[in-house]
Amino acid sequence: MTLSTLRVLARAALLLALAVLTGCETSPATGRTFFSGGMSAEDEAKLGAEQHGKVQQQFGGPYDDPALSAYVTSLGNFLAETSELPDLEFTFTVLDSPIINAFALPGGYVYVTRGLVALADNEAELAGVMAHEIGHVTARHSAERYGQAVGAQVLAGAVGLVFGGGAETQAVQGVSVLALKSWSRDQEFEADLLGVRYLTRAGFDPQAMAGFLEALQAHARLEAEIAGRPGAADEFSLLQTHPRTTDRIEVAMKQAGIQAVPDPIVGRDIYLKKIDGIVYGDSPENGFVRGQRFLHPVLRLAFEVPQGFRLINSQSQVLALGPEGAGIAFNLAPKSQGIAPRDYLTQVWAKNISLQNVENININGMAAATGQARISTRGGAKDARLVVVRYDNTYMYRFLFLTNPSQTPGLAEAFKRTTYSFRKLSAAEAAEIKPMRLRIHQVQAGETAASIAERFPFDSFRLERFLVLNGFDRNVAVSPGQQVKIITQ
Repeated sequence: MTLSTLRVLARAALLLALAVLTGCETSPATGRTFFSGGMSAEDEAKLGAEQHGKVQQQFGGPYDDPALSAYVTSLGNFLAETSELPDLEFTFTVLDSPIINAFALPGGYVYVTRGLVALADNEAELAGVMAHEIGHVTARHSAERYGQAVGAQVLAGAVGLVFGGGAETQAVQGVSVLALKSWSRDQEFEADLLGVRYLTRAGFDPQAMAGFLEALQAHARLEAEIAGRPGAADEFSLLQTHPRTTDRIEVAMKQAGIQAVPDPIVGRDIYLKKIDGIVYGDSPENGFVRGQRFLHPVLRLAFEVPQGFRLINSQSQVLALGPEGAGIAFNLAPKSQGIAPRDYLTQVWAKNISLQNVENININGMAAATGQARISTRGGAKDARLVVVRYDNTYMYRFLFLTNPSQTPGLAEAFKRTTYSFRKLSAAEAAEIKPMRLRIHQVQAGETAASIAERFPFDSFRLERFLVLNGFDRNVAVSPGQQVKIITQ
């Protein structure tokens, strides 16, 4: 190592040491000192305020139910008052998303989705989720994560000076990106420890945190089974980014010295009253999956996929997963205004693909174009059929049909039917399409879990959905007068 290299490293070490000396802070909740990179509590509040609107937009906006929002806010404020930052002005938001999620931004911005609210079975379970997120705020994990990124960037700068900004620099900069991706296991455990502390101070049953995790795991297993991937439950779980288990909750309770709460708050009856009638699943703004059909009352369009394909809706696209890796993707065509379908297909969407058999077609009075190609993917060669449809002067939509070459002849006719099923909905038709809702049902004499589940507006897994939604196992025997959650349309 040359003398100049040693000087550069010494200078980098000094810079890092100075950053550490000037950027260390102590969490008011844990008493632990950490490197914040100079991010103060005031900076956190400013950052949270700046990102609040963006987060709401990304997750469907606030759910339009003032009574439910007020209830969640009052519950959150009750918990926050038991924390080490009782004077911090928290903001609690229910997001209009069917995805089961909860997270916090710095400065006291805490979010839960209506999907999570629907899965929770009582007030204590929702309080457990919110107490955990409040713990992230009071522990100042955002500032700590920011400090990790700053430290990584200082190190990256030093490596760049020594190695000239090559692959080594990129590798260290990647550490910075990962540091900002999700909470560490230690941070999650710390938030659990603080969460059970706040729960017990507020008089709730601390076991509710473990109870909700069990419901979350059951839901993830069911989603994986519905998707035809029973071994991939982790991919459908909030725990993918929140690495927690019921055992870790128990450890957190012991480490926090939590004693049994006399007559703890569970709050199931009041909770069920508050969530009765909330939208379940997709909202009208994102369109609805109804068996093999996709219907969008706001955009006023519809289409139908073949039997054996399962529709999955998201904010940006609709997917249909079929047998042996066959699939369909549908979305809005970007940069398509003022261009003919054939030109868009060949010059914009597939300009880097050698399309064959390109032709203009007409789909229920709408100008369209289609073409096909053999493409290479990580899964091997695939046959792709591309379709673009000019809905009106402003919007164009596109379908991508993907099959293994051996499947293509057998699915060609079914894909053609899907293509020509695309149509506009009339105003009257759109008005008739309503979202599914969660309702509270009082079990009647003679009813069973299976007979209640049979009324669920789904084509499959009715009983399994009922059991997971209510936290039941397959051996449950419901009783007359019992309150259960059901889904109606």
